[in-house]
Amino acid sequence: MTDRPPPLSTLGPTPLTEAAFRRAIGAVDFEVDARYAWDTGIAVSEFLRGLRRGVILARECRKCRRVLVPPRMFCEQCFRPTDRWVEVADTGTVNTYSICHIRWDMEPLSEPELPAVIEIDGASRGIGIMHKLGQVDPDDLAVGMAVEAVWAREEERTGSILDIRYFRPRQARLRSGPKRPGGRKRSGQSRKKPVGGSV
Repeated sequence: MTDRPPPLSTLGPTPLTEAAFRRAIGAVDFEVDARYAWDTGIAVSEFLRGLRRGVILARECRKCRRVLVPPRMFCEQCFRPTDRWVEVADTGTVNTYSICHIRWDMEPLSEPELPAVIEIDGASRGIGIMHKLGQVDPDDLAVGMAVEAVWAREEERTGSILDIRYFRPRQARLRSGPKRPGGRKRSGQSRKKPVGGSV
């Protein structure tokens, strides 16, 4: 620790171009020959296969009486395996959200991005998935807003979280912006429906 006073002003965040990043002091231009093999595991693999089909899958813990989205093969509350797969609705409620005016690389955005945690209908309260909101004015956003998934077209789905393009307000009067093309619209029923056998 020094006795020097802190600087009176700072330059603030500054975006770097690829070329400027490579010229920066301490930059090393070295190509790493790293190969990766990713395994999403049993629960997330099945969850992603469900998204490719246009459904959201959860795991049910009968002991805790919880329905888990995203799914997991064990319950972190009672430390036992979860019991079965269930299909839940593609609707939900905004648990929390953020309004981002700057991209990850500090570049300003012309339209803000709206990441949110969505509690899925039919799943247990207090847990959810993180995704983007769309077709909504940031001034209209609120915790508790009812939303629905806008799916990619069936032929475009790849088994990715991006098979859901974004969530939009369920109330049409709260929707803004151009109507983006989406896949099939589901009914939004919140009743959980068993899927297959218990695994």
